[in-house]
Amino acid sequence: MSMSIKRSVLAPLAIVGAAGLVLTGCAEGGSGDTGGDVKGQTVHISGGITGSEADLLNQSFDQFTKDTGIKVEYTGDKSFEGNIVTKVKGGSAPDIAIVPQPGLLKSLIDTGEVKKADDTVSANVDKYWGADWKKYGSEGDTFYAAPMLANVKGYVWYSPAQFKEWGVEVPKTWDDLITLTKTIQSKTGTAPWCAGFASGDASGWPGTDWIEDLVLRQSGPDVYDQWVDGSVKFTDPQIKQAFDAVGTILLDKNYVNAGFGDVKSINSTAFADVAAKVADGTCALTHQASFLSSNFLDVKTKDGKTPTVAADGDVYAFVLPGLQEGATAVEGGGEFVAAFSDSAAVKKVQEFMTTPDFANARVKLGGVISANKGADPTLASSEFLTDAMKLLQDPNTVMRFDASDLMPATVGSGSFWKGMVSWVDGMPTDQVLSAIQAGYEN
Repeated sequence: MSMSIKRSVLAPLAIVGAAGLVLTGCAEGGSGDTGGDVKGQTVHISGGITGSEADLLNQSFDQFTKDTGIKVEYTGDKSFEGNIVTKVKGGSAPDIAIVPQPGLLKSLIDTGEVKKADDTVSANVDKYWGADWKKYGSEGDTFYAAPMLANVKGYVWYSPAQFKEWGVEVPKTWDDLITLTKTIQSKTGTAPWCAGFASGDASGWPGTDWIEDLVLRQSGPDVYDQWVDGSVKFTDPQIKQAFDAVGTILLDKNYVNAGFGDVKSINSTAFADVAAKVADGTCALTHQASFLSSNFLDVKTKDGKTPTVAADGDVYAFVLPGLQEGATAVEGGGEFVAAFSDSAAVKKVQEFMTTPDFANARVKLGGVISANKGADPTLASSEFLTDAMKLLQDPNTVMRFDASDLMPATVGSGSFWKGMVSWVDGMPTDQVLSAIQAGYEN
């Protein structure tokens, strides 16, 4: 699922002053010049990042502005995903758009208005990200948009103190995770897991993350890629295998839904609400992306304190283990920087956003990570985010982009999301898989 939807729910901490402004068209600011002195030019950027995160993004350009004289103005728009294509077609594109979904990027490229990335941007992506990230920002053989920030999915959040109390350890394989689940249930007499699928029109997306993680771990990256491109169907036994594995946890009344109710309460529980239950000890385990760390800033432990996110703190997370010990495969997400102007100022901004300098500037301000291999993970604002960033930078990590974000919208953000809700409500797996696959026909 796209990060802008998640951010709009997770972090409505503050609204930037410019959030109410309409997107500024390419004719304004620095877009009109095609070369020469860029000092004094303004480059307008738009995206779905809002609130305090938008403020921090604007601050990331402070040194760049001092060095180049180019002013960068980012405007967050909560409706960005729903209206950016219309704005571009109507001639009101920003200079640069921060696009959270490869599928949405393709729709923008199809308008014919996205500019091809220049050689410097291309070379930086080759050096600092690699072929997979470059592929996500390309259409055919043409490269358009460089990655910006990233997030890691497939974490299992837990309480280190509770693990110590129960005498259990972080599992190294999927079978170990199931054994851990049984052990906690036996020791406590309560459900170990909590989950929430409720997210307004996007309800169901946390379930798709579960399935994507299991497809990647059980069947491997090649099958995952074939599933994304549609050559492996949802009705394929390898996809059903993933549903069956997830079902051993999410459909077992003895294992969910800690602090909220029964299995069906998953659909009525807001996805971010699980953080409070993990923090106060009600829920032992929950599956969610790296961005859940920000939610622990707004909840309390059973002692009434803000939980510390650390390996020896109140809460921490481990990567959902694979079938074999030591196999590191993760699902992730990120944003892409697409330009609608080829002015000199816009090119300089787009180039800067591919550098370790930009990644370090934003990461240092807190709350985010980057997959830029030249960036310094020790600048991340927590031990957890440093670990997550190192994981993304590790050449031995098998990383794949969120599958539902890569699938056609009628499936990825349509029948797949809805199918997960129906599955939790009791629809048989075979029927759910057929219904999701039918999304390709719409």
